[in-house]
Amino acid sequence: MTVFEELKARGLVAQTTDEEKIKELIDKGKFTFYIGFDPTADSLHVGHFLQLVVMSRLQRAGHRPIALLGSGTTMIGDPSGKSDMRKMLTREDIERNAECFKDQMRLLVDFSDGRALMIQNGDWLFQLNYINFLREVGRHFSVNRMLAAECYKSRMETGLTFLEFNYMIMQSYDFLHLFREFDCVMQMGGDDQWSNIIGGVELIRRATGKEAYGLTFTLLTTSEGHKMGKTEKGAVWLDPSKTSPYEFYQYWRNVQDSDVINCLKLLTFIPLEEIEEMSALSGNALNAVKERLAWELTMMVHGREEADRAKAAAHALFSAGRGGQNMPTTVLSMADIPKDFVTALDLLLLTKLAPSKSEARRLIDQGGVEINDKRVVSYDDRFDAADFKEGGLLIKKGKKTYHRVTL
Repeated sequence: MTVFEELKARGLVAQTTDEEKIKELIDKGKFTFYIGFDPTADSLHVGHFLQLVVMSRLQRAGHRPIALLGSGTTMIGDPSGKSDMRKMLTREDIERNAECFKDQMRLLVDFSDGRALMIQNGDWLFQLNYINFLREVGRHFSVNRMLAAECYKSRMETGLTFLEFNYMIMQSYDFLHLFREFDCVMQMGGDDQWSNIIGGVELIRRATGKEAYGLTFTLLTTSEGHKMGKTEKGAVWLDPSKTSPYEFYQYWRNVQDSDVINCLKLLTFIPLEEIEEMSALSGNALNAVKERLAWELTMMVHGREEADRAKAAAHALFSAGRGGQNMPTTVLSMADIPKDFVTALDLLLLTKLAPSKSEARRLIDQGGVEINDKRVVSYDDRFDAADFKEGGLLIKKGKKTYHRVTL
């Protein structure tokens, strides 16, 4: 099986501008391609992870990836997939976020000895003269065609700002710049980037008379079509300070039965033949498959030791009902309980199991909180220093979220 055939067999390829030529490039040549990452937060999330995996796959096949950090385009904001304008960030915020991205990308992509490049598009976008840019680049874009693009069309009813309208042109110019400066002949990205990628391919053709190519990946969704990577607490981040290795492990351990095989194909390097054998399993036998998925992904992001610790903690938790030392834990001081006691409502907030008092009340009202195996029936249930003896308090939220609190 060739590299391109494996990408297709794993379900990674969504759309291509020229499948035969792209297949030839991937299977027979050595080429440079790029994927853009706009640093809108201080950590990459699960959606980015799929793209890093593809970069790693193609790098292993001998090709050179460029990770383009959108320090310039983030100043504008990509309207793709958004019903409202993105929050505007300062240049300082964006630079700080980009630094966080750099460390996380190195987990999967080898940037040593020029085997991959990491570049910021602010290096050229901030230098542009607007009138010259419109004359040299803007003239190649048809407003009618841009408005027909899905990334803009879906926003016409709720309102599309002129600021965001520039995003496609800026991203297309990125491709042209990388084509000229680094011989980058292909842009890749999630399928929601199709319109932007086509814009770059066509700009290169019109501006240089040469061909470039685009490929989009399948978006990471559940079998019902919902985006993966969200929990009650928000996004599943790659930064361990935002999503702990244990929480990261538990997210994948608890995916739906109908999604586990697809996740193995898209996100891991497990051979397809082995995944095919797993796909024949059902019922309780799938639990072992989910554990394999969770361990593999946690190992890739946080390392083997953390993956082993998370797996051991999960086993201890569900076999003994109390969890182990690797369970997420909050350590309180006496300053946190100035009244010599802490309420159930306080505990949910202090552990961040609930983001607000209203959410904490809702969880308790619905019977979704247990502390030391007893269901919490009142927001004002009190716990004093004596309750924290013998290992502290064990909070259970819902069916699968556990947290220990010690004093």
